[in-house]
Amino acid sequence: MKAICVFCGANFNGDPILKSAIDELAEIMVNRDITLVYGGGKVGVMGLIADAVLSRGGRAIGIIPQFLMDKEVGHTGLTELRIVENMHQRKQLMNDLCDGIIMLPGGFGTLEEFFEVLTWLQLGLHSHPVGVLNVNGFYDLLLQQMDLMVDQKFLKPANRELVITSNDAIELVNLMEDCKVEPDEVWFRDRDLT
Repeated sequence: MKAICVFCGANFNGDPILKSAIDELAEIMVNRDITLVYGGGKVGVMGLIADAVLSRGGRAIGIIPQFLMDKEVGHTGLTELRIVENMHQRKQLMNDLCDGIIMLPGGFGTLEEFFEVLTWLQLGLHSHPVGVLNVNGFYDLLLQQMDLMVDQKFLKPANRELVITSNDAIELVNLMEDCKVEPDEVWFRDRDLT
């Protein structure tokens, strides 16, 4: 992978375990010459991952809508900052510039970005591996909800398996690099979920 898109929060809760995971992810990305692509913010987890990559000599590309730049939350010290018109263009460009996607802890926006690109993957619109860095069990309940979707036959097991998960940054990146993405395109075939 040459570039990983990281979806994450514009807030940071001060958790030292999360900070350590951010630093570890930045370290592995820089050591493997993987460019960070992210939402372009200077605040929260977004700012922390960008600064962690940059401080280690890595590349960080931010994609931010103009209205967020106007609120002065854009990171002006990045390798590259691209300003787009809206949130949809932001997600599309972030996806276009990356070879893989990782979700770190965040709020509604993080989940929305993650599930949109995961849906695009399921529909065959891209073939990037999608990972969850489940720091300190932050996404345990979300992952359980995905399992329930399979149990209740709203999600095919093959599509549930598209979500690569680890609580360790090195393991997650390794799993993503070794992954062959194979969505089950339920929309184009028999709808039997067994």
